[in-house]
Amino acid sequence: MNLINIVAYPGRNIYAHFPVVRVIVDLGEYMDIPTCDIPGFNDKLIAMLPGLREHKCSRGYVGGFLDRLEKGTYLAHIMEHASLEIQKQLGFDVSFGKARFLEKETIYYVVFEYINEIAGYESGMLAFNILDSILNNKGVNIEKNFDIIRNKMKENELGPSTKAIIDEARKRKIPITRIGNDSLIQLGYGKYNRKIQATLSDKTSCIAVDTACNKELTNYILSIKGIPVPEGESFYTFAEAREFIDKLRFPVVIKPYNGNQGKGVSLGINNFKDAETAFNIALQYSDKVLVERFIIGQNYRIAVVNDKVVAVSKRICANVIGDGKSTLKQLIDRENQNPLRGEGHEKPLTKIKIDDVMMLLLDKNGINLEHVPPFGEVVYLRENDNLSTGGTAIDATEEIHPENIRLAINAVNAIGLDIAGVDMVAIDISKPIREYGGAVIEVNACPGIRMHHFPSKGIERNVAKEIVNMLYPEGASHSIPIFAITGTNGKTTTTRIIEKIMKEDKKIVGMTSTGGVYIDGELIVPGDTTGPRSAQAILMDNRVDVAVLETARGGLINRGLAYDKADIGIITNISDDHLGIDGVNTLEEMADVKSLVVEAVKKEGYAVLNADDKFTPQIVSRVKSNIIYFSESFENPIIQNHIENKGLAVYLKNNVVIIYDGIGEINLMKINEIPATLNGLLKHNVQNSLASIAATYAHGVDIDVIRQALRKFTTDEKSNQGRFNIFDVRDFKVILDYGHNIDGINTVLSAIDKIKQNKAIGVIGTPGDRTDISILKIGEICGKYLDYIYVKEDKDTRGRKIGEVANILRKGCAIGGAVESCTTIELCEVTALERAMEQASKDDIIIVFYEKYYPLLEAIKRYQNNEVKQIQSEVI
Repeated sequence: MNLINIVAYPGRNIYAHFPVVRVIVDLGEYMDIPTCDIPGFNDKLIAMLPGLREHKCSRGYVGGFLDRLEKGTYLAHIMEHASLEIQKQLGFDVSFGKARFLEKETIYYVVFEYINEIAGYESGMLAFNILDSILNNKGVNIEKNFDIIRNKMKENELGPSTKAIIDEARKRKIPITRIGNDSLIQLGYGKYNRKIQATLSDKTSCIAVDTACNKELTNYILSIKGIPVPEGESFYTFAEAREFIDKLRFPVVIKPYNGNQGKGVSLGINNFKDAETAFNIALQYSDKVLVERFIIGQNYRIAVVNDKVVAVSKRICANVIGDGKSTLKQLIDRENQNPLRGEGHEKPLTKIKIDDVMMLLLDKNGINLEHVPPFGEVVYLRENDNLSTGGTAIDATEEIHPENIRLAINAVNAIGLDIAGVDMVAIDISKPIREYGGAVIEVNACPGIRMHHFPSKGIERNVAKEIVNMLYPEGASHSIPIFAITGTNGKTTTTRIIEKIMKEDKKIVGMTSTGGVYIDGELIVPGDTTGPRSAQAILMDNRVDVAVLETARGGLINRGLAYDKADIGIITNISDDHLGIDGVNTLEEMADVKSLVVEAVKKEGYAVLNADDKFTPQIVSRVKSNIIYFSESFENPIIQNHIENKGLAVYLKNNVVIIYDGIGEINLMKINEIPATLNGLLKHNVQNSLASIAATYAHGVDIDVIRQALRKFTTDEKSNQGRFNIFDVRDFKVILDYGHNIDGINTVLSAIDKIKQNKAIGVIGTPGDRTDISILKIGEICGKYLDYIYVKEDKDTRGRKIGEVANILRKGCAIGGAVESCTTIELCEVTALERAMEQASKDDIIIVFYEKYYPLLEAIKRYQNNEVKQIQSEVI
């Protein structure tokens, strides 16, 4: 048994509309051996994962999976349940899973849901290792593996502030994208996207953050603004600080110059010995140390969002309560077992750590870790009250005096922050600190909000909601319109026509296609960019008004969607291409894969479907949004039925494009007014135009805009590069087209047959990952339409031997009627084109079904400029 591949799908995918992991595994000799026939397998499995006893499986009752084990089931099915059970042991409630045959008899895929990506991915790996260890009598330490997974989860875990903001964004149905493996989160898409890291927003200036981190500078600015702050100065050495302390007088506070989370902070220092120790502790966190006057009172954290105080917490230092029997060390260990306490920020409270700052405080109080406090005595283990050092918080939002609210807001404005945590010391927060000797001691640029969400006592305050409301006020847009286009043929052209229409509508368009990623017409990423990563490049760009995303089969199968839901989903057609790859073996299965694009459309959005395609009825059953159909014929039964039900439709009637708006017909334009259709002869561009019209009309684009854009869209290399591009060379024409499957090539050649004035010469080829039958059929079509044929081959043979595809094509050409003397194998497509151009006569048409566009374009330009070079043949 071998593990071939494992991948996590973070968004909607062909298996589910929620995150899943897919494991591809080769069962090898265990393909058809039930586990009941493998000695000791079931007992060992249950011993390692006893929770499997509770799994219901398809039986629907507790113990159903155990019954399946006893009667005999297969390894892929067991791996599915093991992956789910491991996640349950890690604390995640997951249940969806399935295992299915993929290819080559022994290869299966196992799919199961996850909540935490690290947990899901690692559970799949561990499940495989468990099965492999049982089959090969190898040992697996389950608990050790669980600890490893937990540690990986902690490293990758989002903090409580970020989680709270994500939860609030989800309630508002705002799209969420995690960027990288840290805490940087994008909310929304395109020009409406906002980025936030913990509680630091993309609108916060670096100067404001740097100022807040510089505690001495912060105090200076606040004092100018008349806000009470503790007197203090910063020093590099204790010798320099000693003179200032002597002048300031004890007690003092000593802390890192630019620290955070209370690290290295010592409060209430009362002698020079402790002061020097505290100074050296602070130097571990900063090369400069701040010495301040100690302000007597309670420490309060005031959360300010968008010039508004939204929460106040009274912070309590880390402490334990004596029981008269246990040492301080034992009490600390016991408190750290509290399920609310975690290692970092992943839980409401943080574990109490024993460090130099704690030991300094205990020494100052004349006790140590072996001290046994009397019953009921509270022993404080820190003088700073940060949650990150083990402190707790009590809600005090209703207690704060209006004057203190004003001071907190003024402090935040003085530093220039939009989100901040103001630390204020007051004997009583309900009274003005100016009158009672309090002070603002810090302004935090990226404040933690878990103390407000999870107070130890008092009302929970939803600071995350206030932050999301600041980023997106009620009623504000958060997502740009998304058009997603898929299908077998016509994806790229349809994508480009829609881009043209939306640009005509004065929109900045982000487009992904087989020709690259474009923003406002500028190529920013070259190449075949039809997967989710390319889509993210558009959705992350804050210039983009609308996203037009060509969405190919490979990305759908192997990565899923980059977005949550589109406004418009389009399926151009389903035909024979890429079958036998990635477990998709039939056209019905291909239709299911492509259906994801129209399944993931907003309820109020539109699925654009081809009424002329025989797989459309299968696809319709999966659509939950509105539907607009397109067809080349008004008489199409699907169109007729849809019109009767007042549905939107686009179709041809007497060579005029008609839009049915649910009430009546709108004459858009004659088909010969769309230059890309060559007076209606290019049937594929007729369909692509109809699909584009349907999509943009359903989205609400004015019909005059649609009309004007279509009149400007041509088949030249500028409008639609690589798709039936026509070049005049001497007294003949060369056409470059990306036709690479049966339907695509047949459509192009049937059009050429109608427009040719003399011979039609073909430079033909097809990718090597097509089946022999498909390659043979393509050859047959070419043999039927072409007068002379050069059979070339892609440089990327996709696993085939050199010349293998070319020979199959030549056989197909013969079946189609091509005579042997008019068929030549020339593997290099550039050389094949050059030979064809040398051979061409007046009014001939050369059609090239290319692999690489630009080398052929250069060859054409050389001939247009009469730069003929010696042709080197490569003939088989």
